[in-house]
Amino acid sequence: MSRPLLKHIPGALLSIVVSMATVPAFAAAPAVGTLEVVAELPIRPGNVTATRDGRVFATVHPLDKPSGIQLMEVIAPDRYRPWPDGSYQSDAGNRSDERIDTPLGIAQDTKGRLRITDMGLNLGKTRLWAFDIASGQRVHKIELPADVAPKGAFVQDLAVDAERGWVYLADIAPPALIAVEIATGKAHRFSGHAALQADPKAIMRVDGTPTHFGGKPASVGVNPVTLSKDGQTLYFGAMNGLKWYAVPTRHLRDGNDSATAAAIRVVGKKPVSDGVATDDAGNHFFTNLNDNGIDMLDSKGKLRPLVRDARLSWPDNAQFGPDSWLYMSVNQLHRTSAFTGGEDTGKPPYRVMRVWTGTVGNQRQ
Repeated sequence: MSRPLLKHIPGALLSIVVSMATVPAFAAAPAVGTLEVVAELPIRPGNVTATRDGRVFATVHPLDKPSGIQLMEVIAPDRYRPWPDGSYQSDAGNRSDERIDTPLGIAQDTKGRLRITDMGLNLGKTRLWAFDIASGQRVHKIELPADVAPKGAFVQDLAVDAERGWVYLADIAPPALIAVEIATGKAHRFSGHAALQADPKAIMRVDGTPTHFGGKPASVGVNPVTLSKDGQTLYFGAMNGLKWYAVPTRHLRDGNDSATAAAIRVVGKKPVSDGVATDDAGNHFFTNLNDNGIDMLDSKGKLRPLVRDARLSWPDNAQFGPDSWLYMSVNQLHRTSAFTGGEDTGKPPYRVMRVWTGTVGNQRQ
């Protein structure tokens, strides 16, 4: 813009015009596979989720050393706060049915609610909590019946269909899928199918070393679950598994086990993984435990690496946040006492990270 023209523009407007002239029309998107650190923490995040406006929430992993915090909001790259407040957190001296006990899975639904699975390992019962994200108010708490989540159950991952009012869960002990109707608390457990079981050929070697749990090679059944954009299909697979499966959600809702078993189909291959997210186009993004990375199974069934990085030491879960960012917790879980059989060899910081996928994320996780 020429100086003669500039002198005829009022001062306030001039500053806007100059700013527009010196700032690019748009910022270039990151390259696909770009990996960023969101936060570095002294405690292990269990699972993590990020809202469209960038708020980040995480459970604290039950296998971490006791910290007195079970659910937190990450408010800075090195800071967090109990969420929604301290009254819901628990430790050995204040456990109760009105406090969160041992949570792990976390997801936000399309109605602005944050939902967590609470295994209740100290209470002997599994519960689902829901909070309004904007206000922090509790929406409800659902206790699963003992025949659906018996004592000793380890209900981890969840996928939420707020439109139809259902939550789908994965229990690894013993492996099962659980469908819960939010309005009534009615629940059904589907188990016994081969697709839910660990595959002996899927050997876990985190950071290149054979990974043991309880003194023997780690072997974990169904864990990561996600939903299709329309909520009609549940995707699932074993942590120690090399196949990714799909089943129509209507069979799980109906509690028709024979129809569920008959309808299960293989979608494609997967790595040994603890978490997964599915985008709007039907691409699946797995945490790859053995290769310190994230893999993508595209909608045509081709599996390929998205990112590899030594900092991805046990990438636990994965969920889409703003834009094309896929958020994940990275917590060195294999170094906890439960895996080593002795000392916790984890070295803080534990991280929340994100990777750019270039796709539109599905927050029905």
